[in-house]
Amino acid sequence: MTTVAIDFGTSNTVVCILNPDTQTPETLRLGELSRIFKTKKASGDIQEIPVLPTLVFVKEPGELVLGEKVRSQRLGQSQPERFFKAFKRDLTADFQPPPRNLDGKTYSTELVSENFIKTIWKQLHLQKIQPDKVIFTVPVGAFERYLDWFRDLAENLGVSEIQLIDESTAAALGYAVKRPGSLVLVVDFGGGTLDLSLVRTAPLPSIKNSQSKNPNLMRAEVLAKSDAYVGGEDIDIWIVENYLRQIGSSRAEVSPVSWQNLLEIAEKLKIKLSRVNEAKESWFDDENFMSYDLELNREKLEEILESRQLLEQLRQALDEVLSIALGKGICKTDIEQVLLVGGTSLIPAVSNLVVSYFGRQKVKMDKPFEAVAWGALALTQLTSVDDYLRHSYAIRLWEPYAKAYSYAPIFRKEMKYPCQSSEELTLQVAIEGQREVRLDIGEVAEVSQAEVIFNEKGQMTSTMLHRQSDFRSLESHHQQVCVAHLNPPGVLGIDRVAVSFEVDERRVLLATVRDLVTGETLVKKGAIAKLQ
Repeated sequence: MTTVAIDFGTSNTVVCILNPDTQTPETLRLGELSRIFKTKKASGDIQEIPVLPTLVFVKEPGELVLGEKVRSQRLGQSQPERFFKAFKRDLTADFQPPPRNLDGKTYSTELVSENFIKTIWKQLHLQKIQPDKVIFTVPVGAFERYLDWFRDLAENLGVSEIQLIDESTAAALGYAVKRPGSLVLVVDFGGGTLDLSLVRTAPLPSIKNSQSKNPNLMRAEVLAKSDAYVGGEDIDIWIVENYLRQIGSSRAEVSPVSWQNLLEIAEKLKIKLSRVNEAKESWFDDENFMSYDLELNREKLEEILESRQLLEQLRQALDEVLSIALGKGICKTDIEQVLLVGGTSLIPAVSNLVVSYFGRQKVKMDKPFEAVAWGALALTQLTSVDDYLRHSYAIRLWEPYAKAYSYAPIFRKEMKYPCQSSEELTLQVAIEGQREVRLDIGEVAEVSQAEVIFNEKGQMTSTMLHRQSDFRSLESHHQQVCVAHLNPPGVLGIDRVAVSFEVDERRVLLATVRDLVTGETLVKKGAIAKLQ
């Protein structure tokens, strides 16, 4: 079986395959689409890492340019209205930005993302790689509709098997399989999200393992995880906004071309400050025909991160993971390795904060760009990954007298599956003669993210982080799920159905519906949705 892992990132995407000869992960270079990062190994040798910049540019008439071609030719700086970046982040959002009309064709976030992945698929076929299985990595806090998008995409690609795994969990597995029984915490801080996973692996019992074709198989357990929707893309915006305030300007006063140029400069400064204490870049104001210098040092960058609450959010995420772990009898001192991955983890203020929690000896940074995709391939060495629900699941009900929604909980977050709801939910019909029972079932989560606002010109800006409760329907377009048909039709004021729920070992949400009037079981363990 040929297995490919794709870490679809906000800033960069990594594609890797399990080498059939050595059974080790290998990062693929996708022709001219890939950008090559050169890093130095511990041995002193230079290592080349191919990544695919998650960028799309629409050329006239409707030709798509992807990856490194967009970045190296600076296409987004010349025509920003044709430039798409951070579309993965838009894809995860509940409300996506409006589609753009270019050359008589509409480009939505979903269409751009789909074409991006399909182009990767074409590149695999050009290299004579025909995947039987694809593993997509997703943010820890990803909602169900985002996961369903990947499942539908895999079906369109004709892949016989698909598997989804949290990004930070994947990275942790890549390290944990090397040392069975060890406790590994991964802090994955990329362009769009902050994800944390605490994982432990263990070899299978000798009896089961002796019956397996692969005697090295193990099982893994996800012990704790946390997340926030914030990352390097936000930091770039904050750097630019801080600079514009210094020169007495604002987002509304610069042209789209200047804004893209400034974002590019901010990213360069951020990367430089991972190696030096001070950095400077120049930019040209195309409207006023003036040249400016943008300077930044590590101290000022840390001040920006503190004022925007990014470092505080990292502290909260670390505290949440440690609190969950402590509830399972695991102390901070029991964690053997803390691994930093993702480009934002290279920022000294971020890595130093993690070091302050665990000590320099435990905190390591290795394969910041490849760890997630490589770790995803570790699933081939595992019989199972014991995980838990990151979000709560509830039924949203409209209370006409209060003119507000109420929520009937089904499953609480951090519940392990398979599991069953503790009691049945009794429901009446909402209108006389109702023939169907429809429920608005969704996920309830505490979401931390940078608030995005639009000014009078429709331009986006990003503000400080805030935490809020969020409900996301399992069905797209916020449609309700039909769980049963009623015969005879329902009568107002009479209890009509009793519904119970369970999540099976495949993470599928099942419902059993009993008709309280006829005594019939209308639905027995009917599948409603696939849960993360």
